Amino acid sequence: MKTFERYFVATNRWMLIIMLAVMSVIIFANVVLRYSTNVSIEWAEEVARHLMIWLTFIGCGPVLRYGGHIAVENLQDSLPRPLAIALRAFIAVLLTGLFVFFTWFGIDYMDRTQYQLTPATQISFAYIYAALPIGAAMTLIHWLLIVRDYVFDRKFAADAHFDATASASL
Repeated sequence: MKTFERYFVATNRWMLIIMLAVMSVIIFANVVLRYSTNVSIEWAEEVARHLMIWLTFIGCGPVLRYGGHIAVENLQDSLPRPLAIALRAFIAVLLTGLFVFFTWFGIDYMDRTQYQLTPATQISFAYIYAALPIGAAMTLIHWLLIVRDYVFDRKFAADAHFDATASASL
């Protein structure tokens, strides 16, 4: 399981790096061309926007994994340990249901929009909206890999390259 987890996290991380790099190159090239030749790449803004959507949904899982999402912890801090564990178990069930819901209805929404085309690139909106079910499914996998430690010890995954507290304060 640890091997799967290591490869899964690395794949997720590289997906984010590649999408961010591609988005940055497209925007940079468009700005340079616009100011140097007065000609813009007509599809640049649209593709960058779609990559940002993908970055948001694909990046949700790693941020959850390392405890980077906003959380209100006052209630569970004030409860005795058994009740705090029960509260976190309830939260875990709710989050699992939410991720399954987003995956299921994301697929449905993607299916409903498959015949709509984007204005500049003329690709199906289903490719853009696929970010929701894929991102939700990946977030669910991240969640299932850490949920036991979260429920019993309120611990998230640790990573030397990611500080959740510092990231959340930005």
